[in-house]
Amino acid sequence: TDCSPRKPKVAKRDLFVQSLMVAKAKEELEQEILVKEEEKQKYLAEKAPPLNTGGFSLAQLQDLCRELHAKIDVVDEERYDIEAKVMLNTREIKDLNIKVLDLRGKFKRPNLRRVRVSADAILRSLLGSKHKVSMDLRANLKSVKKEDTEKKRPVEDSDWRKNVEAMSGMEGRKKMFDAAKGSAQ
Repeated sequence: TDCSPRKPKVAKRDLFVQSLMVAKAKEELEQEILVKEEEKQKYLAEKAPPLNTGGFSLAQLQDLCRELHAKIDVVDEERYDIEAKVMLNTREIKDLNIKVLDLRGKFKRPNLRRVRVSADAILRSLLGSKHKVSMDLRANLKSVKKEDTEKKRPVEDSDWRKNVEAMSGMEGRKKMFDAAKGSAQ
């Protein structure tokens, strides 16, 4: 196989094909826009024919206005109903998306803020109005004297390397390993 870059003729041909595709897509888009505009005009001509108000008396104009207002009210009600359905559907879609995320187990956790709460506030929230006495939690802590801790701990200044085998918890396995190592050499 040849690892050299594409030949100039092939690149020109590819560029020409791409430009033809873009031109064709542009023509189709323009045609689609024209078709949609024609459909829109056809629909409007069917639903809202042009009004001829010339030669109408005042009473006829008032009747025409009443008719138009009645039609506007009907259309407005339909628009409101459709908006309500859309809002209901979007809410339902949102709920279903949340359920899907919950089922997957991948949902966004909200950012939590740190809140400083005293022990009294926690007890008040747990117990409600029953809790009225403030507690000093530090008063219940055990006090430890420094002298007692020094007396309980015997001072050992021995070398730690002497009892490595005993402190390692290997119960003589280190000796066996060393013996096997010595015999192998």
